Amino acid sequence: MARTLMRFTGVGGQGVLLAGEIFAAAKIKAGGYGLKTATYTSQVRGGPTVVDITLDDDEIYYPYAKEGDIDFMLSVAQVSYNSFKNGVSDGGTIVIEPNLVKASDEDRKRWNIVEIPIITLAKEEVGNVITQSVIALGIANCFMEAVDKDLLEEVMLSKVPAKVHEINKKAYEIGYREASANK
Repeated sequence: MARTLMRFTGVGGQGVLLAGEIFAAAKIKAGGYGLKTATYTSQVRGGPTVVDITLDDDEIYYPYAKEGDIDFMLSVAQVSYNSFKNGVSDGGTIVIEPNLVKASDEDRKRWNIVEIPIITLAKEEVGNVITQSVIALGIANCFMEAVDKDLLEEVMLSKVPAKVHEINKKAYEIGYREASANK
């Protein structure tokens, strides 16, 4: 597999950092290399947050993605979308939460913009907004095929309490369903 570079953006408290950890851990468990580099403002909740995820079968010597090299981005906050979208390669895919992020006409010409109402799905179909990051995991992996689907789910479940496994499994499948319908 070639190197896969993904970026999740949001605001503090939306779970984007955990999503990066899960992807990296799954790739390592599969025998490859994975890392996440995160940038977030000093606010605990509400400040712009970005996590870049690098996955490779070969050792990773430089932990930061070069601007324009990101293959896939998922954004659930306008401020973060505006700040970090230029790191995505021309023609790359950007999934946005359309209730919170608006892409310009210029953005739509430059990138493959996909609108999936992640937070609405978490609230209405799963019944818990916190599962938005798990829906995002399913979406990102469906688009990128970065790690084995079952392995990613296994690692995700190892990071959450057993009492919420069922809703997280449901959220993960919703992410795959929505991404498959929008590929």
